[in-house]
Amino acid sequence: MKKNSPAAESWSKRSEASYADVRHNIGGYNVQEFRDESATLFSKAMAQTRMAVILADAHLPDMPIVFANKAFSELTGYSPEEILGRNCRFLQGPQTDPAAVARMRTALQDEDVIVLEILNYRKSGESFWNALHLGPLYDEQGNLQYYFGSQWDVSNVHAARENEEHAKILARELSHRVKNMFSIVSSVVSMTAERHDAHAVAEDINDRIFALGRAYEITLKESSRQEVRLQPLVESVLEPYSSAQEHSLEIGGPNLKIPVTQSATIGLILHELATNAVKYGAFRTNRGTISVDWSVTEEDDERILELTWREQASTPDTPPDHDGSGTGIIQSILDASDGEITREWQAGGLRASIRLPL
Repeated sequence: MKKNSPAAESWSKRSEASYADVRHNIGGYNVQEFRDESATLFSKAMAQTRMAVILADAHLPDMPIVFANKAFSELTGYSPEEILGRNCRFLQGPQTDPAAVARMRTALQDEDVIVLEILNYRKSGESFWNALHLGPLYDEQGNLQYYFGSQWDVSNVHAARENEEHAKILARELSHRVKNMFSIVSSVVSMTAERHDAHAVAEDINDRIFALGRAYEITLKESSRQEVRLQPLVESVLEPYSSAQEHSLEIGGPNLKIPVTQSATIGLILHELATNAVKYGAFRTNRGTISVDWSVTEEDDERILELTWREQASTPDTPPDHDGSGTGIIQSILDASDGEITREWQAGGLRASIRLPL
């Protein structure tokens, strides 16, 4: 059998010896000494575990700590001699939440088990978030003997939560400002169009501005992750075109996340295709259907989004006799992104296949 390391044996003996000193110095009660055979095995096992563990005597005044393992000493920076014989409140400090302390006190009074996160302080004065598990231990007759406490430093987890919450608050603020910005730009376009009697041009531009705004709305909600889910993005851009008439919109594909940087590109392409469908395609009359689906392929260690647009009109469609401005905008966007589009007019309407590197 492998022997304990000299350091572990030394620390365990110091802990046991200090415990005896604590009971002697405090006066104690006429109870079984903690260092019997089973307790010694327990203390040796607890001395080697990486989780910080303490035992507090439920019968001594102020419930002093009578056992603390090496991990607890390493977590807090205190030696066994500085730990044993003291109530664990010495870990509290100026920013410790009184409500958390009150919950601990109530659990002790009710002999209850409690798990909570509390801000504690090391010997150096450095604070850390402690995931504390506290509960009673009973003897064979059901009498309360000790309180068991385990501690785990979760400062990194707590910081990550705070960062995520901060990112959500920032995203909400940015969303509000971006909406205002798009509204201002739209107003400028409308006023300029009024001056030059170019209402149709202004309407086209404003439609594109609002499509970008809907795409950015989804982007900002998930900006802390640097990726956005594709399906909510597609839905947010296309939903306005299907809700006004008896149109059907079918959206489906794998649960895919795309880089935030590609959201505006995809949003504007979808807007141009939907506008084309309203003018010439499936949404020109009632009861038209548009389906959008996607997949991802790997080519030369690069992820390629393949998005398919299919229209099914209630009456046969004929392709337009010329390319509109929307076609040119789509092509310009894809050229800038190393993407491509192929169009095919079928009996039910347009079928477009878009390939875009992610």
